[in-house]
Amino acid sequence: MRFACDTGGTFTDLIVEDDDGVCRMFKASTTPDDPVRGVLDALQTAADGMGIDRKAMLSAGSLFIHGTTHAINAIITGRTARTALLTTEGHPDILTLREGGRTEAFNFTIPFPDPFIPRALTFEVPGRIRLDGQEIEPFDEAAVLAVIERLKDEKVEAVAVCLLWSVVNPEHEERVGALLEKHLPGIPYTLSHRLNPSLREFRRASSAAVDASLKPLMGHYMSSLQQRLKDAGFDGRVLVITSNAGVIDAQVAAQAPIHIVNSGPSMAPVAGHWFSLTDEGNDNAIVADTGGTTYDVSLVRRGLIPMTRETWIGEPYRGVMLGFPWVDVKSVGAGGGSIAWVDNGGLLHVGPQSAGAVPGPVAYGRGGTLPTVTDASVVLGHLDPDYFLGGTMSLDRDGAEASIRRYVAEPLGIDVAAAADAILAIATENMVQAIVDITVNQGIDPREAVLVGGGGAAGLNSVRIAQRLGCPTLIVPSVGATLSAAGALMSDLKAEYHAACFASTARFDRAKVNEALAGLRERCDAFAAASGAKGRTNIRYKAEARYDTQIWEIEAPVRSVSFDSAADVDAFVADFHAAHQDLFGFDDPASPIEIVGWSATVTCALRDTDGIRLSEDNVETRNHVRTAYFAETGWIETPVRRFDAMQPDEFIEGPALLENALTTVVVGPGAVATRRSSGGLSIAIGGK
Repeated sequence: MRFACDTGGTFTDLIVEDDDGVCRMFKASTTPDDPVRGVLDALQTAADGMGIDRKAMLSAGSLFIHGTTHAINAIITGRTARTALLTTEGHPDILTLREGGRTEAFNFTIPFPDPFIPRALTFEVPGRIRLDGQEIEPFDEAAVLAVIERLKDEKVEAVAVCLLWSVVNPEHEERVGALLEKHLPGIPYTLSHRLNPSLREFRRASSAAVDASLKPLMGHYMSSLQQRLKDAGFDGRVLVITSNAGVIDAQVAAQAPIHIVNSGPSMAPVAGHWFSLTDEGNDNAIVADTGGTTYDVSLVRRGLIPMTRETWIGEPYRGVMLGFPWVDVKSVGAGGGSIAWVDNGGLLHVGPQSAGAVPGPVAYGRGGTLPTVTDASVVLGHLDPDYFLGGTMSLDRDGAEASIRRYVAEPLGIDVAAAADAILAIATENMVQAIVDITVNQGIDPREAVLVGGGGAAGLNSVRIAQRLGCPTLIVPSVGATLSAAGALMSDLKAEYHAACFASTARFDRAKVNEALAGLRERCDAFAAASGAKGRTNIRYKAEARYDTQIWEIEAPVRSVSFDSAADVDAFVADFHAAHQDLFGFDDPASPIEIVGWSATVTCALRDTDGIRLSEDNVETRNHVRTAYFAETGWIETPVRRFDAMQPDEFIEGPALLENALTTVVVGPGAVATRRSSGGLSIAIGGK
C-alpha cells in the first residue's frame, strides 16, 4: 500500500493506492498550527472510509510521499533560524547588493529591501581564490576560529558559507566546513559550492543562506513526521515532494531543505501531462490547480515541464531569491477561500486575502464572516450544501447568502445572485491573467493547448476560464480534486546535479567539458544505485547557455554524455538555436554561444505503471435536478449527475452539474462534457 499526501492552505489531500494499484481519494482540513496532525487526520479519514483500522492500514504501507508548504511558510513569515553568513574578506554585502531590477523603475520612495541575513550576522573570511582556481591569498585558519567564537557569542542556529569562486576551487569552503564541524558541533551549515555551484554570486549566496536557515526547522519537521507516522503504525519509506517535480527521501530533504520550498505545486503538471496525453493526445497542457488559498498555474510544453531559476518568494527583486531550479509556477491569491470585497470606490475585488483553513468560508460554519468564492458557488446552487466532501460536511447556505448580501450585493446595489456571479467572474479574470502571463512567456498559445483543471475548487469556474482563454478543451481528471497528491504518486525519485564549467562554441574545449559531464554522470549513477528503485532510470543533460554578450542564460538540451566530435558541438548549437527561437521567437545563428554551467537530472521510477486508476466501488448513481444560476440563463432547473457513475464516452450537454465525492464540475450552457476511459471528464467548450 502506498500513500501520497499534499498539505494545502485549506485542505490536506490524500490518495491511497492498494496492492492492486487501485486508488482512493480523501480530504481533511489542514491544521496550520500543526500540519502533521492534519496528515494524521487525513489518514484517519481514509481508514474510516475504507472500513479498516488506521494502524492496520499504515502497517501495510511501504511508501509515504508528502508535499508540504512548511518551508515556504517559514520564509514568508520570518520563522527561519538565526543564521550567519560567512563570505570572502572584502565582500560582505553580497546579499545586500542583490541583483539589479525594480518593479517600479522610477519610484524611489520604495525603501531598499533588507538582506535575508542581516549585515550584523555576516562575517568575512580571509583568503582568496581567483577565477581560474588559483589561490592568491592564503586561507587564515586562526581568523576563521575567531569568527566561530563570535558565532557562539551570537547564539546562531545555522551557518551559510559562500566564498568567491568556490565553484572552481572549493578548498577554502571545505576547510571552513571542517572547522565548523569541529568547533561548532550540532549547528547545521551549508556550503554554497555543494548546494548550488552557480557562477552568479548573489544567487549562490542566497540559496545557501535560505537552505541553512531552514535546516533546524525542517530537520525537526521531518523527524516529527517520520516519528509520528511510525507511532501511528507506518514503518515504510518516507519521501518528500521537491520543487522540481520529483521526490527525495525525508532525510535528504532535512539536509537540504531548499529542495522542497515549493513542494506541493510542482506535482500538478506531472499528473496533468498524463491526463492531457491520455485523454486528448495533446503534449501541450496548461495545468491549473485551484486550492482554497491560491491558484497555481504551470505548463507542459511538448511533453516537458518548464523549469526556472528566476525563483523569487515574494515580490521580484524585493523578495527572497532562491536561485534554485523549480517548476515554473505562477501563483495568484485566488482560490475557493479568496475573500470578495468592495473598495471605497465601489469596485469589486476577489482576493488576494483568503479565509484559509481557519476560519474558512462562511458556509463552513467555523466562524468566517466574509464572503468567498466558495460561498458564491453555494448561493448560486452550484454546490450542494448537503453533499460537500461526499456528505461528510454540511454547508451553511443561509449564512453565505447573508454575507454576500451585506458585503457585496448591497454596496453594489444588485441582487444576491448577480453579486455571487460577479464574484465568480472577477475570480475567473484573476485566474485568466495568471494563465496568460505564464503561457505567453513560455511561447504557448492557449488556443492550441488543453486546459487541465485540478484542485477541489477547479470545477467551479474552469469552463468559464477556458471560454475566456479560447481553449477548445477542458480536462477535469478523475483525481482532479487531489491533483498534486496524484502527481506525487505518479512521480519518480529525482536528483539534479550541477557543474560550473565555462565554454564557448567559438573555442570549444571538448576535453574540459567532457570531464565535467563525466563527473555529473558518475553522481547520477551513484544516486540511481542507492535509490532502491526497481523501475526505469533516465538521465537527461542540459546546459545553461546564452549568445555571446547576452546577460541571461536559458536551458538547452545536451544529447549525450560526451562531445566526441565537431558534429556533436554542431548538434548542441542547433538545439540551442531552436530553444531560443521557441522561447523568444528569434535566434542568431551567426553568434557564438557561451555555456556557463552544465546539469544532469536523474530519475528513477518507483512504480511499474504511469497512470492512476480510481476505485469504482460503492459509486452512487445520484441523478436529480437542482435549481442553479447561470449568467446566460438566470435561475434554471439543472440536471445533477455523478460523473464517476457515467460510462466511458457518455456525454451530457450543459448547463449541468457533475459531482463526485470531492468536487463539483459546473458545465455551463453550450459546453459538452464526455466521460473518458481514464475516469475523467473532457469538456468541449464550444459544444460537440
